[in-house]
Amino acid sequence: MTMSRAAIRYAKAVLDLAKDNGTIEAVLNDMKSVTATLEGSKGLRNALNSPIIKTDDKRAVLRQVFTDGTKETLGLIDVLVDNKRANLLGGVAQSFITEYNKANKIEAATVTTAVALTPELETKVLAKVTELTGSTNVTLTNVIDESIIGGFVLRVGDTQYNASIASQLGKLKREFSNSL
Repeated sequence: MTMSRAAIRYAKAVLDLAKDNGTIEAVLNDMKSVTATLEGSKGLRNALNSPIIKTDDKRAVLRQVFTDGTKETLGLIDVLVDNKRANLLGGVAQSFITEYNKANKIEAATVTTAVALTPELETKVLAKVTELTGSTNVTLTNVIDESIIGGFVLRVGDTQYNASIASQLGKLKREFSNSL
């Protein structure tokens, strides 16, 4: 899902509308649901990107999938489908979440580990992210990826700290290759 300029503009418009209507939390939940649904359904993503599928069919599918959506979310779906930009829905949802986080000074951090974080480690990581960003409102997502072997990869905004064993082994391999 790409966050194009158009997707960001749509997201800002929906954010403003939701603020005006006092439904910002409900729309945020809708956008999280849209993101999760599109990430989990390759068929739906392909349907939205397909020029062969009629706009009315796209609208019907989206309205059926997101029946519990707020009127702002359903209105967004209608506008995107009418403007033949249904393929932007995922990007708009991601942009909405990003803009919401910016407006509320929420820092999103993702930590990738080989095993799930213990509550104590999660507290330490949150403290470190708070120290690094200066933000007191941090959301932490733990992604489990056994391929990093051990250690962690911390991503905060556009910054990534890679302290994984796989990364260290890769560095050693490159150093040995260069010295031969």
